Amino acid sequence: MASQQLSYDNKTFRSASNTSNGEVSSATVFSYHQDGKIVWAEYSGGSIARGFLIATVQNDNTLDARYEHVNTSGELMTGRCRSTPEVLEDGRIRLHEAWKWTSGDESSGTSVVEEERQ
Repeated sequence: MASQQLSYDNKTFRSASNTSNGEVSSATVFSYHQDGKIVWAEYSGGSIARGFLIATVQNDNTLDARYEHVNTSGELMTGRCRSTPEVLEDGRIRLHEAWKWTSGDESSGTSVVEEERQ
């Protein structure tokens, strides 16, 4: 997979699964953008009022990301994430994410987000 250059620009992702200590759900939509090796996204929906993610593309195509959002309870939450891309048979991207809160209880979890069909 490292030999294939992936583009996240102007792609929309939705959560497919998350561990119970996460706040993202299937109602959360991510709008991704990319400029070279910098990737960023805005996200909202479900228990997320507004969120932002910024990442760099690593040599192995993983994303090294930081995220912050305000949830619908008004809490500011922050964390870091390593996203490993998988290209699906139909060409869409699925991201397998290992994340850790850097706020709150500082627990860790895993999630999957998938590119929505155009």
